[in-house]
Amino acid sequence: MKRLLITGAAGGVGRVMRSRLAHLAETIRVSDVAPLGDAAANEECIQCDLGDADAVDALISGCDGIVHLGGVSVEDTFEKINNANIVGLYNLYEAARAHGMPRILFASSNHVVGYYRQDEYLGTDARPKPDGLYGVSKCFGEALASMYHDKFGQETALVRIGSCFERPTNHRMLATWLSYNDFVALVERVFAAPKLGCPVIWGVSANDTAWWDNSAARYLGWTPKDNSAKFRAELEQSVERPDQGSPHAIWQGGVFTQDPIYKEDKS
Repeated sequence: MKRLLITGAAGGVGRVMRSRLAHLAETIRVSDVAPLGDAAANEECIQCDLGDADAVDALISGCDGIVHLGGVSVEDTFEKINNANIVGLYNLYEAARAHGMPRILFASSNHVVGYYRQDEYLGTDARPKPDGLYGVSKCFGEALASMYHDKFGQETALVRIGSCFERPTNHRMLATWLSYNDFVALVERVFAAPKLGCPVIWGVSANDTAWWDNSAARYLGWTPKDNSAKFRAELEQSVERPDQGSPHAIWQGGVFTQDPIYKEDKS
């Protein structure tokens, strides 16, 4: 590719992917509503509010591919989630449609199915059971991408990211962990595949503890290699197991199921 856009590049995963995906394009355009710091050798830095349609249109102009990590990534007020994850995503898809429909990797989330139990094994066809407004916004994102694919042919990988960190930090992440290496390999396959379509893909490594069946996405040729099991013994010694009656031990969404509906402070 000549130019790959990474939105949300000031966030936790975005900061890592700025350098780890640099080989995929001659120019990496990075964007966030937060400050991005200094540009690397092959980077363009553009600060952008996803809720600003004109700014998003300019952001996507000239891009061959989009890794969309941007938006609110935790439970928050509806106003914030709506601007970034709902209005912002609509702005992104309309801009993509206006600029040749570059292929998109959309960072969806495991929280679209957060109210399934941890003893349930899900395929990509499991009906959504979101665990909060954040999860609802990701359900909207998947539906929007599906519509743009069916109506206009816009290709999108709907990646339901589990927990993308350097290593798992709690017992739930033994099932949900996605290593940086496996995520990079997935991004590579998404943009290399001759035909993508609009698949749902579980963004999870090859962990021994498994809640999700990724067989429907095998055609992409992505085979995750890392396994959270290598961290199990250390976790058992350093992190206390959650009480078996707690949401962290019952629901796939963990503590997100405990979050309230946050209200905007109007004082």
